[in-house]
Amino acid sequence: MTKHTYRIVKTMSQLEHGLTMRDYLEKQLKISRRTLSAIKYKGGKLLVDGEERTVRHVLQDGEQLTVLFPPETPSEFLAEEAMPLDILFEDDVVMVVNKPAGIPVIPSHQYPAGTLANGLLHCLRKQDLASTVHIINRLDRNTSGLMLVAKHRFGHERFFKMQKKKEIHRRYLAFVEGTIAEDQGVIDAPIGRRAGSAIERRVDWQNGRRSITHFKVLQRSTKWTLVAVRLQTGRTHQIRVHFASIGHPLLGDDLYGGSRTFIDRQALHSFEVSFVHPFTSEMIHLHQPCPEDMLRLITEPINLETI
Repeated sequence: MTKHTYRIVKTMSQLEHGLTMRDYLEKQLKISRRTLSAIKYKGGKLLVDGEERTVRHVLQDGEQLTVLFPPETPSEFLAEEAMPLDILFEDDVVMVVNKPAGIPVIPSHQYPAGTLANGLLHCLRKQDLASTVHIINRLDRNTSGLMLVAKHRFGHERFFKMQKKKEIHRRYLAFVEGTIAEDQGVIDAPIGRRAGSAIERRVDWQNGRRSITHFKVLQRSTKWTLVAVRLQTGRTHQIRVHFASIGHPLLGDDLYGGSRTFIDRQALHSFEVSFVHPFTSEMIHLHQPCPEDMLRLITEPINLETI
């Protein structure tokens, strides 16, 4: 029996009476035409009182509408792999996962196995879901902390639109080298690729894309500064590049000039994520303390909910 990644079941009221199913799906449920096409041609179904109907059907008060989304096939490069996962929040649409440092998010030639996506696919298969992994926000291999993962394509579509509208809020903790004198500040410098490197980025005033990082100093020592960081834009390596550009590379970030005296990876942790759930309207606000390699550097306890 074919399994579906996700289904929506709604009972029509007098408010929906007389609407075409297309209008209801696009305007009320915010299902895009592209997704409707996938439902039609890739194994999904639109049912009214258990009978298959087209989007031209005129809805009646009391009818039960069921949207069955089509099954999804994972990439050939992604294989399920059992591994422990630290999941802070989960429903039938999205997961919020605490990613350890040192684990890549998706497979590559360098890391074909042992990635977070491999473990997430195994999790979906254990739940008997015919879907694949949809990463909403990606972290570098050596960055730890909170990541959002959609459990099906329709959920990813909604969260992607929210992300473009700046409706998903994330903050980071970072230890940077040296002492930052200001209590808070903004780094506004365009970022582009470094010539000759597929990985490294740099501040590029001629060809880079505008990039804005907000920071607040939490603690200082003679060797480092602990900052809370909020991104106004989301460029690759943005936090790492921006702090290196003002002479304060992240501790442990040897790609951008940081020393590994105190920690052997970039001292960067995604500690907070908040958003209004696009399907339930619930406010989701989660915090995750630093892992031990960063926590041991903190000189005084920090209340993550008040910074």
